[in-house]
Amino acid sequence: MAIRVVRLGSPRAPDEGVRIGTVRRPPRGVRKEEFGTRDYYDTWLPELSPSPDLVTRAQAAETDRDRAAFARAYRAEMKVPAAQHLLGLLATLSRHTDLSVGCYCEDETRCHRSALRGLLAEAGAELTT
Repeated sequence: MAIRVVRLGSPRAPDEGVRIGTVRRPPRGVRKEEFGTRDYYDTWLPELSPSPDLVTRAQAAETDRDRAAFARAYRAEMKVPAAQHLLGLLATLSRHTDLSVGCYCEDETRCHRSALRGLLAEAGAELTT
């Protein structure tokens, strides 16, 4: 049992489990009823996504320093109690079932997924690739 960190919209792995979208907005041009069947997500947890200002900042990041500053700011946002409770819940679930979390970004190193992976590990989650 484990959490897989994925790109939403990518083909699902056979043992991926429930896919959770950790994005601020649902996919454009896709009907809500099709989110799961089109490999976006089965359920939506925007509370674990970066704030709109941070999304803009991440998209504008050009250097490793910019991306590191974004990751630090995202981690700071995730220190609020609600986010900490959700990270703890996902960590606990990862020891009992397979699930996945993700966002739309093509490159994990340029978005919040890499920081989210670290936060989940720090919360005690079982992670897989």
